[in-house]
Amino acid sequence: CDGWDSCPVSAEETRAAFEKHRPTHVIHLAAMVGGLFRNMRQNLDFWRNNVHINDNVLQAAHEFGVVKVVSCLSTCIFPDKTTYPIDETMIHNGPPHESNFGYAYAKRMIDVQNRACFQQYGVQYTAVIPTNVFGPHDNFNIEDGHVLPGLIHKTYLAKKEGKPLQVWGSGRALRQFIYSLDLARLFLWVLREYDEVEPIILSVGEEDELSIKFAADAVVEALGFKGDVIYDTSKADGQFKKTASNAKLRKYLPDFKFTPFKQAIKETCDWFVANYDSARK
Repeated sequence: CDGWDSCPVSAEETRAAFEKHRPTHVIHLAAMVGGLFRNMRQNLDFWRNNVHINDNVLQAAHEFGVVKVVSCLSTCIFPDKTTYPIDETMIHNGPPHESNFGYAYAKRMIDVQNRACFQQYGVQYTAVIPTNVFGPHDNFNIEDGHVLPGLIHKTYLAKKEGKPLQVWGSGRALRQFIYSLDLARLFLWVLREYDEVEPIILSVGEEDELSIKFAADAVVEALGFKGDVIYDTSKADGQFKKTASNAKLRKYLPDFKFTPFKQAIKETCDWFVANYDSARK
């Protein structure tokens, strides 16, 4: 969870944080998050905790006169059965993938609350929808983390212990990855320049969608792993693809340059190795 001190599940703690800091602008990243398998185990927890967190933050922002709130959604909120590429108009067009429906519906409700806040109070609360985020300071927990940090940690251990690398799933699933440093730059642009209540997808283009196998190969190369790579097809792939259009972003920022994927992977792997003892894992 991201936040001032802890996840603001309690309304009282959230108000106390706003009272202490008196922010005029808020980037709302606080959430209960996890990878595919943790979501599959704890859909109710993901629903309840995230609904509470989001309502507490947005209500406190209103009570303390915050000028702008930028919340963070996820591409997993989009309908499971849809046409591709997905875009910002399609969020509520059908149920999300069953693997993480609790988290997905809770995140969708931010968009509902933003629109209602604007309708009732005229406040400018909006949301961004990043694709799969990775980078330094991520949660590298193998069981509960997201796919890339989990792969980095697994590969590090496989190299250290001289064992094969086991990748969960077939490796065929497709994802668009965004480097956390690029995402941070875009968050600041949204905070300063983007004036719509409707959400905006922050992502590399459709042409940069990669297979999990390609991503795993990039991690293997970056960490110099020489052993065997085994794909465990008894483990779920999750949604096969979630191809997102960044046309709206490109309309605003046609010249924004994303960090090349392999460079971003190398920087993330180097950070993890250098900070292994203190990294979240």
